[in-house]
Amino acid sequence: MRKNKVDIITLGCSKNLVDSERLIRQFKANGYTVAHDPDKVNGEIVIVNTCGFIEAAQDESLKMIIELEEAKQHGRIGQLFVMGCLSERFMEEMKAELPGVDRFYGKFNWQNILRDLGKSYYLDLPDGRTLTTPAHYAYIKVSEGCDRRCSYCAIPVMTGRHKSRPMDEIVAEARSLAVGGVKELQVIAQDLTYYGKDLYSRYALPELVERLADVEGIEWIRLHYGYPAHFPYDLLRVIRERSNVCNYLDIALQHISDPVLRKMRRDITRDETYRLIERIRNEAPGIHLRTTFIVGHPGETDDDFAALTAFVREMRFERMGAFIYSHESGTYAAEHYTDDIPLEIKQQRLDELMDIQQSIAAEINAASVGKVMKTIIDRREGDYYVGRTEYDSPEIDPEVLLKADTQLRVGQFYDVLIERADTYELYGKTSQSKKN
Repeated sequence: MRKNKVDIITLGCSKNLVDSERLIRQFKANGYTVAHDPDKVNGEIVIVNTCGFIEAAQDESLKMIIELEEAKQHGRIGQLFVMGCLSERFMEEMKAELPGVDRFYGKFNWQNILRDLGKSYYLDLPDGRTLTTPAHYAYIKVSEGCDRRCSYCAIPVMTGRHKSRPMDEIVAEARSLAVGGVKELQVIAQDLTYYGKDLYSRYALPELVERLADVEGIEWIRLHYGYPAHFPYDLLRVIRERSNVCNYLDIALQHISDPVLRKMRRDITRDETYRLIERIRNEAPGIHLRTTFIVGHPGETDDDFAALTAFVREMRFERMGAFIYSHESGTYAAEHYTDDIPLEIKQQRLDELMDIQQSIAAEINAASVGKVMKTIIDRREGDYYVGRTEYDSPEIDPEVLLKADTQLRVGQFYDVLIERADTYELYGKTSQSKKN
């Protein structure tokens, strides 16, 4: 066990990661050495930032905590704290079942960790976060919570109502990140397209993105987790007109069958979804859409699933993920529906849907061969530099691999000729001429 060392382990989404980055900065300001997701966990303080979204994520969090309880019992770590979505949702149950944890915190009171340790929580640090990402990109969270009431989703149970951050505050953070060397912003929220409705009585995301696009030094802005109902269409003008707003949109559709959409309480129909996608692609030509779908929602019939597979084949989404419905306590579905689809059927549907998408993704990647694409270099791995195009978000989308036979700089943009492709990667070469 290392004295004066804090290990912070982040599970779940990038929104959790931003909270961890703020916590790291606070501990460093108090004189601690801090490691994030370390290979060897041996701090005198260990903090697990948990995810409580679906059963698989909950199991991952609980497994990690139990392993750390054992490490604490054997003296390999000191105090063990748990924070985040899972403890926000199941605080009392976790206290009863996990006696080796010293303290539990929820999603929004993690600042008390410092105060409970007798340390200071600084409100006006000049740089409020310690980035855990490569220095050239950062996630920027523009709101918390969600006002939607989708049947399957426990996030509003954990995070409460939608709460937008003031626009000036977000822009100031972006400027600070840019001064620190960040060139790419991943703009995130649970419901990005609802931004501003609570503060400004209007959907203000287009205005926010335009202001972020004006920040000197920011070359790419990528938008994550839009909602299809009541979509702010002026955002498409911003994507089209602003060269540093990536031609990319992450928007979860979840299904296409009207009976399932009604059961999901998505507030949108099949026909409205088709019109939405048509308008997005018409008004932002060349846009790459990332979406997700749920299979096995209560009441999903073979016909409903067939409609979904046909939709995926027709729409040919550039990026797509899917997951199995999970019956979560506290949700509308858990209270009003029976989880009536066997797990093996859910898994079969997931596998079939992803097989369809795999073929589509391979064809879309193959269409990039012969093109020159602006690419940012994220890291070097063995004999390759690994980068991304504007159509690719870190960790979830395809990457560009370049042979490391010439010296490239991480965090720089290059023009890359794509020479070949497979389902998940592009392979290219550069003349070393930097794009910026």
